Amino acid sequence: MFDCQMGMEKVSGERKKRRMRQKKVTAVQKLYDTCTEVFADCGPGIVPAAEGIERLKDILNGITALDVGVRPNMAYFNTGGLPIITYLHLSECDKFSIGIFLLPPNGVLPLHNHPQMTVFSKLLFGTMHIKAYDWVDNTTSISTPKPDSSEEPVSLRLAKLKVNADFTAPCNTSILYPTDGGNMHCFTAITSCAVLDVLGPPYCDPEGRHCQYYRTHTFTDLSDDTTDDEKKLLPDGEKTENYAWLEEIDKPKGLTVIGAKYSGPKIIEKLGCGSG
Repeated sequence: MFDCQMGMEKVSGERKKRRMRQKKVTAVQKLYDTCTEVFADCGPGIVPAAEGIERLKDILNGITALDVGVRPNMAYFNTGGLPIITYLHLSECDKFSIGIFLLPPNGVLPLHNHPQMTVFSKLLFGTMHIKAYDWVDNTTSISTPKPDSSEEPVSLRLAKLKVNADFTAPCNTSILYPTDGGNMHCFTAITSCAVLDVLGPPYCDPEGRHCQYYRTHTFTDLSDDTTDDEKKLLPDGEKTENYAWLEEIDKPKGLTVIGAKYSGPKIIEKLGCGSG
């Protein structure tokens, strides 16, 4: 009986240890582990399976600022009125990257793209305005003189407005896809904001996935009056204000993004990924 009791105590002790190990799995570790599974068979332009997207979305919807060690009173937000944005690098491999953008009030991440990527963005705290576009299918670029100058013609491409609204945390995770959902977006912080981003795959200049910035021109900027040819570019019944011409530009001179060390709960990574 004594041996039996000792055996039961041993089993009970092992169960307690397992439960303790399970409890130690942090939200950010669970996010990382899920990313390794969801993006395992993905690559440029390949969207994860619907089940995987739902898994990641559910995890991100439940993550709070506390789970990743950020808060509105951090020194990163005291920029003396300058729109300096801070990026906390959590993890990156060839399949995905995880990071957090910290935007002070009036901080702006200008309109930029996410080539061949699926992107999950979770607003952890604050209020921000998001404006996002997708390219109009089967519409080629056009060359036209700049509406406000006599310089050489520029190449413009037609895009449709997908999102143009204020968002206040807590709110659900937004998802954009390689060709849908607002692949090109702009973030404007109204208050101090923190945004947790998951990109699959991450930017990679050698593979042609570099961050491109854009300047918008209203649909009617090309002429004083919208021509019949221009109207043919739009689906029947569509309003011109839902469309814009996008011009590729260099990185805006006023954009300052600095990297900082992530100091939240540690991520235990698999071979091939590295944290900041």
